[in-house]
Amino acid sequence: MEEDILIQISNRIKERRREKNITVQELAIRANVSKGLISQIENSRTIPSLMVLIDIIKALEIDLNEFFKDIRSKSDHLPVLVKRKSEYEHFEKEHATGFHYQRIFTQSITQSTIDIVILELEPDAVRPLVKTDAFEYKYILQGEVEYQFNDDKIILNQGDSMLFDGRTPHTPKNLGKTTASMLVIYFFEEKK
Repeated sequence: MEEDILIQISNRIKERRREKNITVQELAIRANVSKGLISQIENSRTIPSLMVLIDIIKALEIDLNEFFKDIRSKSDHLPVLVKRKSEYEHFEKEHATGFHYQRIFTQSITQSTIDIVILELEPDAVRPLVKTDAFEYKYILQGEVEYQFNDDKIILNQGDSMLFDGRTPHTPKNLGKTTASMLVIYFFEEKK
């Protein structure tokens, strides 16, 4: 099953930037946007406007037709979507040490996009508070995880779950001595 178009675009920007040996900061300067915005786009945390996307592609010195070649949505899917563990895509997010993400699948649904991943947190995993342009659902598969929201903290154990607005600054912390893992579902609303 193919990923949603927006996720494909995010991944392609990151791939092309790395191929050209351009840092996030350099790309931000070339496209006249903030470093944070580039990082959020590459990590599927926000969706750029069309004009910003075009500026970023031009800053990467790539022809628009070449950039969008092979990016497409699969319109003939079955009602049941299956992805085997061996097909999970590993990826990284910004400023995160000890975080191992595996994308299970991403599917576009009327008026929204759902992105489903497995997150493994090593005992010493750290990252700053982040925001995501999505509602987030977390299900703890293994371990004990503390979620920080600004000054509030919530502890979740295996089998516990949580749904929240990702626009609230947040970050998880593994409270155990072994790797903790969770199922994470992002619900991105279509921007009008």
